[in-house]
Amino acid sequence: MTDFTSALAVAASGMKAQAGRLRHVSENIANADTPGYHRKLTSFRAEMLGGQPDGEVSLGPVRLDQTAPQRIYDPSSPLADPTGYYDGSNVDLLVEIADAREAQRSYEANLKMFDQTRQMAQSLLDLLKR
Repeated sequence: MTDFTSALAVAASGMKAQAGRLRHVSENIANADTPGYHRKLTSFRAEMLGGQPDGEVSLGPVRLDQTAPQRIYDPSSPLADPTGYYDGSNVDLLVEIADAREAQRSYEANLKMFDQTRQMAQSLLDLLKR
């Protein structure tokens, strides 16, 4: 049962990491029109057990995208400089939507792995009951 337990833990850690990634993507989308907002980037890191990777993953530290923000011309804005421009955000909605779809599909793949492992463990228990 230890192999089943570790497989369930790996799938659960993947789902948790993708849920965190999706949270950051949704924050980016929500702040796409916020002046001066910098896109949040996440990465994954392998969890270690006794100095060896155990297959589980977690979200790494959140970084801010250092890409230059979009310059917006609106002389009537209170944020505008003397030339009439102000800094918008550096969020690209197409990139964020693609990231959201990728995170969703990765979450679903981990969920399928979790469910398959659970079904195999249940089948094993049913065989042992006979």
